[in-house]
Amino acid sequence: MIRIMTLAALAAVLAAPTARAQATADSAPVNDALFAQAAAASGMAEVAVSEIGVGKATDPELKKFSQRAVADHTKLNQELMALASQKRIPLPRELDARAQFCGQSLSGESRETFDRCYAKAQLMIHLEAVAAFEAEAKRGQDAELKALAAKALPTLKEHLHMIKPIAMKYEKEHQDGSDKAEK
Repeated sequence: MIRIMTLAALAAVLAAPTARAQATADSAPVNDALFAQAAAASGMAEVAVSEIGVGKATDPELKKFSQRAVADHTKLNQELMALASQKRIPLPRELDARAQFCGQSLSGESRETFDRCYAKAQLMIHLEAVAAFEAEAKRGQDAELKALAAKALPTLKEHLHMIKPIAMKYEKEHQDGSDKAEK
């Protein structure tokens, strides 16, 4: 029973950002400079977290995902930095506290728990990234930033599509183990 409720809650969490993004698609424009700054912070965090995954993940699917994420996000970060520089939008140069904490937390995980925690972190990072890039692509005011967001969305959605079943697999295994421990 607990496992079913947990999986239902996880499914609701996974669907919520998409529903919120759809509900606000026709509302006020987004601030392009804030998007660029948030996207840069998120992109740097993604590379840093994915590099940890490259080195520490034991699941071959997660290693492959991590390598792909490092390559894709590095390229996207470079494109965003170049465009923001042209537009004189200042971008963060260091990881924010949230990303630093995430990296430290993941680095401290044991081999036995790393893959599950890492997959969950990647799922959350990509849910947030897709929502932000969708908002910019739909409601951004700057044509070039809007185009960059729209161009990046298929890659971000592909990352989300790749990580979601992996994260759910680990969550299900964790719940199955918890259910057995309760009995």
